[in-house]
Amino acid sequence: MTENLAGDLDDLIDLDDLARRLDHEHVFHSWSAQAQSPQLVVASGRGSRVWDHSGREYLDFSSQLVNVNIGHQHPAVVSAIREQAELLTTIAPSTVNLARGEAAKRIVDRAPDGFRRVFFTNGGADANENAIRMARLHTGRDKVLSTYRSYHGNTGAAVVSTGDWRRIPNEFARGHVHFFGPYLYRSEFWATTPEQESERALQHLRRVIEAEGPSSIAAVLLESIPGTAGILLPPPGYLAGVRELCDRHGILLILDEVMAGFGRTGRWFAFDGYDVRPDLITFAKGVNSGYIPAGGVIISDPVAETFDERVFPGGLTYSGHPLAMASIVATLDAMASEGIVENARAIGETAIGPALAGLAEKHDVIGEVRGEGVFWAMELVADRETREPLAAAAMGRLKGAMVERGLLPFVQDNRIHVVPPCVVTADEVAEAVAVYDEVLSTVGEN
Repeated sequence: MTENLAGDLDDLIDLDDLARRLDHEHVFHSWSAQAQSPQLVVASGRGSRVWDHSGREYLDFSSQLVNVNIGHQHPAVVSAIREQAELLTTIAPSTVNLARGEAAKRIVDRAPDGFRRVFFTNGGADANENAIRMARLHTGRDKVLSTYRSYHGNTGAAVVSTGDWRRIPNEFARGHVHFFGPYLYRSEFWATTPEQESERALQHLRRVIEAEGPSSIAAVLLESIPGTAGILLPPPGYLAGVRELCDRHGILLILDEVMAGFGRTGRWFAFDGYDVRPDLITFAKGVNSGYIPAGGVIISDPVAETFDERVFPGGLTYSGHPLAMASIVATLDAMASEGIVENARAIGETAIGPALAGLAEKHDVIGEVRGEGVFWAMELVADRETREPLAAAAMGRLKGAMVERGLLPFVQDNRIHVVPPCVVTADEVAEAVAVYDEVLSTVGEN
């Protein structure tokens, strides 16, 4: 019996080795130098945890790419995909399909009044791509304004709207202008309070609009809460002020909820916590936890009516794919019936927020903690006075140490983003915080 178990274990370990070899030989990875092959194997998961083939367990505090909001392998969603596959696996977007209609209805039911239509895409990048297209066609204008601290996706216009380094080797799209958004910890505006940061950031945007020519600007595109850029909660009045500037000049406001939407902040949409109503809302990730690629644009009625008699010149073969639509319906129904959004809010208020504040008191390397729901960041610094970011080499060592201890982190620049699934428990938060505590204690040892 023991020998058989040992043999079975060897077979499982071999699967991990096989997976790495096949990956190294044949898979071309995004945003990577290809000689640096990933080593972490993920074979299965459940809830907030994943395993490799050998059975080694990891607590997933990255939600992969901040998308597995409902957790891994939720049985209701898996079942819905299976049932839809047995009924109809795919159909052209020009047809009518019940799953597509049900998914669209559930999404607009969560949107503000005056949003009745959804254009489905394959993910967040092409959601932003098509929102930009709609804004340009609706307004007859060309320019799109977005912030430097942002990420909007890897397609043509979306990556040029992006503000971070990934834009620079990909600047092939026209008509994009960038500006600085609010970020009090590293203020571009010499602000010392959230109110100052908001006022001065709005003045900066006002001047950019004036300098670019308001009549040339189709849209301002913002992440409601910039995610990859650092989970930057907008200060009081900022989003409402952007809305007012847009209204003054006939500019559309596109809010990118790809990462922040569908429970991540403890609300269905992140912008629900702010005094703002957009014209177009982009989404993906959390709408079905990435179980099947899906995204889309929620379109306000005035913009949708532009295309009542005018052809919208955009589309995708897999727009509203039945398997993706079934997964959206099951995800949103389960999130509602199981109180998953409420859990995210409560966990943020009672577990994650207090625990990270405690770590900040203990570890000088933590310059700032910020976030809400299950959407948090610890910004790490070499010196609290100067706020010099912790070096990349040190961040790499911290990431490796967390993985060695069975925690999958989301590490970006000099930050650890604390972004578990919305179904995370208080005990799992405590488990992750113990790992953060341990590895942060090693800073400066090497």
